Amino acid sequence: MSQASLSPTNDFKMNTATATGTRLDDPANGVTRRTGGEDGGVVKKTDQLNGNSNTETTISTPEKPKRSYRSRKYRHVEAIHSESQPSCLSHDTTETPSFLGFRNLMVIVLVVGNLRLVIENIQKYGVLICLNCHDFRPTDLQIGIFLYFLIPCHLFLAYFIELVAAHSARSSLFPKPKPSPSGTSSPTEAQLSKFQSTWTLIWIFHALNITTCLVLTTYVVWYHVHHPLIGTLSEVHAIIVWLKTASYAFTNRDLRHAYLHPVTGELDALPELYRECPYPNNITFTNLVYFWWAPTLIYQPVYPRTSKIRWVFVAKRLGEVVCLSVFIWFCSAQYATPVLINSLDKIASLDYFSIIERLLKLSTISLVIWLAGFFALFQSFLNALAEITRFGDRSFYEAWWNSEGLGMYWRTWNKPVYQFFRRHVYSPMRSRGYTHKTASFAVFFLSAVLHELLVGVPTHNLIGVAFLGMFLQLPLIQITQPLEKRKSSSGKLLGNTIFWVSFTIFGQPFAALMYFYAWQAKYGSVSRQQQHQSVQAVCPAPH
Repeated sequence: MSQASLSPTNDFKMNTATATGTRLDDPANGVTRRTGGEDGGVVKKTDQLNGNSNTETTISTPEKPKRSYRSRKYRHVEAIHSESQPSCLSHDTTETPSFLGFRNLMVIVLVVGNLRLVIENIQKYGVLICLNCHDFRPTDLQIGIFLYFLIPCHLFLAYFIELVAAHSARSSLFPKPKPSPSGTSSPTEAQLSKFQSTWTLIWIFHALNITTCLVLTTYVVWYHVHHPLIGTLSEVHAIIVWLKTASYAFTNRDLRHAYLHPVTGELDALPELYRECPYPNNITFTNLVYFWWAPTLIYQPVYPRTSKIRWVFVAKRLGEVVCLSVFIWFCSAQYATPVLINSLDKIASLDYFSIIERLLKLSTISLVIWLAGFFALFQSFLNALAEITRFGDRSFYEAWWNSEGLGMYWRTWNKPVYQFFRRHVYSPMRSRGYTHKTASFAVFFLSAVLHELLVGVPTHNLIGVAFLGMFLQLPLIQITQPLEKRKSSSGKLLGNTIFWVSFTIFGQPFAALMYFYAWQAKYGSVSRQQQHQSVQAVCPAPH
């Protein structure tokens, strides 16, 4: 150890620098001085190489103060219960807890439970998928293709009817009636009488046209199409054309009246959008063809349109349609069909507890198939069709799964049909003085008839289940309607629960079970079993 380090002078300087927070350092290339206490300070570095005295100043980071001994001493006396607060799931809690974990748990339980059913189904029945095991008769395919091209002809007949009516409207304006000072011409009694007589004649032709379309298709499907799928597609096509033709006739009727008698109130009632294609300029073949392919049942001379077609979007949506169609076919053949077949003897023997058990078992797979079909039709197919036709309004459905009652469900899950009945049935009846209940009765009665035609005719069994299932929605709507108006969450929860129970258990599964049994009783195993029993009754076996 050197003598300088033991010097009292050096020791005094070191102690003084430590006490005042000043450190002296002499590196090879200069002198660094730090000033300040424990809270930090300024670092000054002076370069003394070659006689230079450049000074660089930096600010040091303050050191974190050490925790005092007093703050760590009394840990066992910390006030844990310092305020009044309710339990997390209590009704008087101030903040609603999140149930995200329970939702994840329900999804896991649902997946695990259905995976067990999948394994059980494979072990019990094996793989039931068979590409060649179909029952498509050649005549069914030929008739189905023939109906596919025949049904739209009735829509074109409606175009020719409206073309004649538009020509008559143009000719009736010459000589033009003398307008009033406001630029309008109110119809006289004679003009109203002539318009009503003309409309009655046009209405008769339209009624004969669309009734022939629906009756002819129903007759051919009932007597000449055996396969239910081909019959259902043909019947759906006929009903769509029937609804489109009715909308085409009613809309042009009002436009023609406004064209012949431009009363101020009626002119103001016409939408601003219609001025782009006023009557009778809309009565063209191109306009009708667009309405034929547009994903809507409501006729308008003009629709909101998009600027271009996104073909990648179209390809994605059509891919979803194909994949979901295969999924529906797989679920129907592998899971739904065994449950339906195993239910036949229970229905025949009226074993009610077994019927309820089969109904609950069928409800799961039927709900999965229905949800896949809903997404394939309303989200994938209609969006692809809307993109191809550049149809702008794509609100085909709303959040019906959150329905707080049956009425909200029927207003939101299938908006094209709902909009048709509201525009052409409910609103006209209300404007003519009918009550809400009477107009709603008419809407659901007509809808129930169409549902029975849609299900009963392809299955060759008009047993009225689809009609009653649709028509009996009226009392259920009346029951759940007060729950929709409640502001409390409990009322809305109860209404949504009633909707799902009636939808998943007492709705589609029961209807599928009844129509499948009726089909088998007429064409399948139940029919053969009944014929065998009748033969044994007539010709008993010898003893």
